[in-house]
Amino acid sequence: MKFDVFTQMEYVVRSPGTLILNIHALRTPNQTVVNEEFTVDPYIKVEELISAQGENRLMRFEVNEPGTVKVTYKALIDNCYELTDYHEQHEVMVAQLDVTVLPYLNPSRYCQSDKLYRLAHNLFGHITNPFEKVVTLTDWIHTNVQYLSGYSNAQTSAFDTVTEQAGVCRDFAHLGIALCRALTIPARYFTGYAYKLEPADFHACFEAYLGGKWVLFDATKLVPLNGLIKIATGRDAADTAIANIFGDVTFTTMQVSCELAEEGFEPVNYGAGAYQGLSYL
Repeated sequence: MKFDVFTQMEYVVRSPGTLILNIHALRTPNQTVVNEEFTVDPYIKVEELISAQGENRLMRFEVNEPGTVKVTYKALIDNCYELTDYHEQHEVMVAQLDVTVLPYLNPSRYCQSDKLYRLAHNLFGHITNPFEKVVTLTDWIHTNVQYLSGYSNAQTSAFDTVTEQAGVCRDFAHLGIALCRALTIPARYFTGYAYKLEPADFHACFEAYLGGKWVLFDATKLVPLNGLIKIATGRDAADTAIANIFGDVTFTTMQVSCELAEEGFEPVNYGAGAYQGLSYL
């Protein structure tokens, strides 16, 4: 399914600095960037950087003159997904996991899985099917954590979210990741453009590694799972920040959109008793 994505951000520059932006759609075997355009006004030479793991496309540029800088990104993305039946899924032992997914078992800055071990096992440890386990914990987050726009900040962690029982999409994602890792299920942060998100913004959710595939979950349930365009993945939000700013540069405004570019879209979500998981490869 094809989507048109758009981002425009403005910054006020007071002294020389550097911006590293992470707003480009990721190129993957199942996500094709049909065409894209990235501009900086006034013109500045931009360097594209690909992360070592290939999970981020970063744009780095220097701003040397005081004033306003406007960044615009627009692209046509052809996105495909795969549904896998996890009815007969069994737990995979850590000794059998691919070495590339092992880092996603460890606690990270925003996902203190070591502090949530007892909670995770008391609530979900009795469930034997790993897919059912993640669906159940995702539903638990959706039921027990209130979505409140602007409630949390850049310091809020998964442990804070359990305590406060409120947060935004990144907090829902961090809590899902931390609970998965506490249950010995590799999990990683997913950030992207989201179709039908109101108000339009970047969106965060998470992927759990099940049966050799990264399966998508969204505890906010604000958007269809097949209406997401992947920008980046990482251990948590610290690995996938939309912008890193160095110097006296201030973010002022932003516009984001994700719209269908063709007809025939049928939303996919996980309901009660679901055993089909969606993967963006």
